[in-house]
Amino acid sequence: MKIALIQTGKTTDKNVAVIADLYLSRIRKYNPFEIITLPDIKNAATLPVQDLKIKEGKKMLQAFNDDDYVVLLDEKGKEFRTSEFSLWMEKSLMISRKRIIFVIGGAWGFSDEVYARADFRISLSKLTFPHQLVRLLFLEQLYRIFTIIRGEPYHHE
Repeated sequence: MKIALIQTGKTTDKNVAVIADLYLSRIRKYNPFEIITLPDIKNAATLPVQDLKIKEGKKMLQAFNDDDYVVLLDEKGKEFRTSEFSLWMEKSLMISRKRIIFVIGGAWGFSDEVYARADFRISLSKLTFPHQLVRLLFLEQLYRIFTIIRGEPYHHE
């Protein structure tokens, strides 16, 4: 099954981008994986929060296919230990869908329409991180869970 990460806006910090590319290449050794970057909303700073969430949500919904399994990376989502996340992922890879789509929301979160479309929500932490670091944290965890699934000596518990 293919896996994708949808993110809003490019990674502008070159140091973060280099490390993200490293994990991207590692992940692709285990499974087909792509990053879909949605363009930032123009004049976002001048829009009311709800309008911004709706506009970002429309772009996200357009990126989803009907048979995608959509997982939001959301502060109110289920928290996993890494080993639990690997078990969840291993089971999720067996569902009869074409893609698992992980989605990082904008600065204000997701629109109601995106929440309604989601199949599952995962929280990476109760802490708040900049979006560029969330991307990096997620990529590292995805790589880590593939090494756990394969029984490789990357993760220590």
